[in-house]
Amino acid sequence: MANLTYKQQSDNKYIKQLRELEKKLPAFCVQFFTGIDLTTAPRTQVAYATDLKTFFEYIKLNYAEYADKDIHDYPLKLLTDLKAQDFEQFVQYVKLYSDEEGRDVVNHERGIKRKLSAIRCMYNYFHKNRLISENPVLQVNMPKLHDKAIIRFEPEETADFLDQVENGDMLTKKQQQFHEKLGTRDLAIFTLLLGTGIRVSECVGLDLQDVDIKNSRIKVTRKGGYEAFVYFGDEVLSALIPYLEERKGIIPESGHENALFLSSRKRRICVRNIEYMVKKYALPVTPGKKITPHKLRSTYGTTLYQETGDIYLVADVLGHKDVNTTKKHYAAIEDDRRRQARNIVKLREKKD
Repeated sequence: MANLTYKQQSDNKYIKQLRELEKKLPAFCVQFFTGIDLTTAPRTQVAYATDLKTFFEYIKLNYAEYADKDIHDYPLKLLTDLKAQDFEQFVQYVKLYSDEEGRDVVNHERGIKRKLSAIRCMYNYFHKNRLISENPVLQVNMPKLHDKAIIRFEPEETADFLDQVENGDMLTKKQQQFHEKLGTRDLAIFTLLLGTGIRVSECVGLDLQDVDIKNSRIKVTRKGGYEAFVYFGDEVLSALIPYLEERKGIIPESGHENALFLSSRKRRICVRNIEYMVKKYALPVTPGKKITPHKLRSTYGTTLYQETGDIYLVADVLGHKDVNTTKKHYAAIEDDRRRQARNIVKLREKKD
């Protein structure tokens, strides 16, 4: 595993998960996943398989002719037997249902849309390859997604957050003990995230050789597996150099020799570690905001857009293939302008 990149290791993990999920799906689903393998990432395939598993479990629970059959033995004919109304009923079901352990599972508009998208993708594959004659899922309307308020750091909050990461003076005594050992690493991680806008998955996937100090850039593996250079400024450089010196003295666990950022166990740091770290440092600074690693990316994208007004530059730096994705998340942010406009319209002239 030592010679595999982080992405290769991650893909292998999802491939193994997919193979286990395929055992719980109709046999014809194996053909579907084989057919989309070259155009869909393993992580996406696992998400599809998870949602399809929910769908076929619903069929088993609610359709008498399939109740006594093992899901793996369901025939492809099942797809042609279902009508648009069946999928509309499935939508109602997934809004609130009980899982295998009896726990309530709730899906809102985004969860429902994801499940319908998985079913649509499966139907599209079999319909395109003329293995089924109709595609009734297309008759079902996708739920309308409502925009959420974009949560991010304000400029002063960014400074306070990084001060907290650097000093750790508002942490608990136990957290401060970890901070004494790992504070240099933490400051490098969060300065890098806030100073480049890279995804947390891109951050944990960085290897030592991906850091180019001379040209002030890092090489990241973007969504879809392509590589790109992301440039960083002096503040990021100032946080990276002390950590790189510290990193030279750390002997990693076997298989993690190339990893840039290591956990306290001297293994490649994982996304969950950084999620916990963000919460730990952000809570004392912004107790009213739920800050996640993605919110740091939003903070960077928002600031870059406000400073440059160039949505195409923001899209390029963030690694968005479609500028409309960038517009959706960042161009709609005009809080400063809205604040400035609040007193422009005069309702009544002030009396002297």
